[in-house]
Amino acid sequence: MTSLETGASRMLQEALFAPQAVARMLANDADAYAALGRSLREQPPAALLTVARGSSDHAAHYMAYLIMARLGRLVTSLPMSVVTLYQSQLVCEGIVSLAFSQSGQSPDLVAPTNFFRAGGARTVAFVNDPASPLAQASQFVFPLHVGAETSVAATKSYIAQLVAGARVVAAWSGDDDLLAALQQLPEALERAAHQDWRVAVDVLKDADRLFVIGRGTSLPIAQEAALKFKETCGIQAEAFSGAEVKHGPMALVEEGYPMLVFAPRGPTQASLIALAEDMRGRGARVLLAAPEGMEGTKGAELPLATTGNEDLDPIAAVQSFYPMVEALARARGLNPDQPRHLAKVTKTH
Repeated sequence: MTSLETGASRMLQEALFAPQAVARMLANDADAYAALGRSLREQPPAALLTVARGSSDHAAHYMAYLIMARLGRLVTSLPMSVVTLYQSQLVCEGIVSLAFSQSGQSPDLVAPTNFFRAGGARTVAFVNDPASPLAQASQFVFPLHVGAETSVAATKSYIAQLVAGARVVAAWSGDDDLLAALQQLPEALERAAHQDWRVAVDVLKDADRLFVIGRGTSLPIAQEAALKFKETCGIQAEAFSGAEVKHGPMALVEEGYPMLVFAPRGPTQASLIALAEDMRGRGARVLLAAPEGMEGTKGAELPLATTGNEDLDPIAAVQSFYPMVEALARARGLNPDQPRHLAKVTKTH
C-alpha cells in the first residue's frame, strides 16, 4: 500500500480493486467473445458505431482506435440525438453497434440500440448490469463483472470497458499474442496501481486549469483523465491530441501552465515526448508519464508500468492515474466520493 491510500475513499478502493475485477472478467465469457469474433469475421460489418457517453465514451474511443489501427475498419461515434431527437431513419443494414455503459439505464443509449436491432443490425453491449434495459435491447451482451460500483466517479468499470474492447479486437482478429497479453494484464495493473505519482499531487494541488495530452490509443486515457480532474478536483482540464494542441490551444500556454502528457509505448510516443520538451521550452510545467528506462523517457516524473502488448499499456496508465487524482482531490480539500452536482446514474434523452 502506498501513502496515496491513506484515508481511502470508495473511489480509491474501487480503483485499486480493478486488477482483481479484470481478472474475474477475463475468467468469464470466453465463448461469447469468440462467438462475436466469428460473427465479425464471417459477416464483416459495413459500418461500426459506438454508442456511449462520459467515461464509457472514452472506453469506446479506445476500442475504435484499436479496430481502425489493427483491422482497417472505420468506426463512428454515434451522436445519439440523431435517433432520439431528430428521428433520423438511419440505414441499419450491415451495421454493428457497440454500446458501452456502466448502468445500462440511460434512455439515449437504449433507444438507438433498440432502433438498430429492429432494423436488422447486430447490437453489442458492454455493461455492468446484465439485467439492465441496454442489455435487454442487445443481441450480444458482455457483462463487466466488476461488482457494484458505488463511487460516483467511475474507475474499475472504465478499466473493464477498456479490456472488453481489447478482447473484442483480439477475438475478431484471432491475435493470439494480444489474447495472451490480456491474460497477463491483471498482474501488470497491480504494478501500475502502485506507481509513485505523488509529484503530480504537489504540482497540481493549486492548479485551476490544465491540459491533458495523449495521441492514438493514449488519447482516450487523456480524455478520461481530463474528465476526472473536472469531476473530482474542480480543475478546468481539457484533453487534446498531441497533434492538435499546436493548432490553437498552445496560445494559452504561459509560464507555469500545467500539462500532463501520457506517452506510453507505441508509434506516438516519440512525438509526445518531443511535444513535452517543446512545451517545457515555452514555460509549461509538464508532467510526463512514460515508462522508465526507455530511450527518450529521461525526465519522466510519472512512471508508467508496461504490459505484455504496447496496445494495452494505456490501460495500465489510467490505473496509475486514478489513485493520484483521488489523492489530489483530497489535497484540494474535496471529497472524491461527493463530486458537486453529480449522481452515479445519469439518464439523458
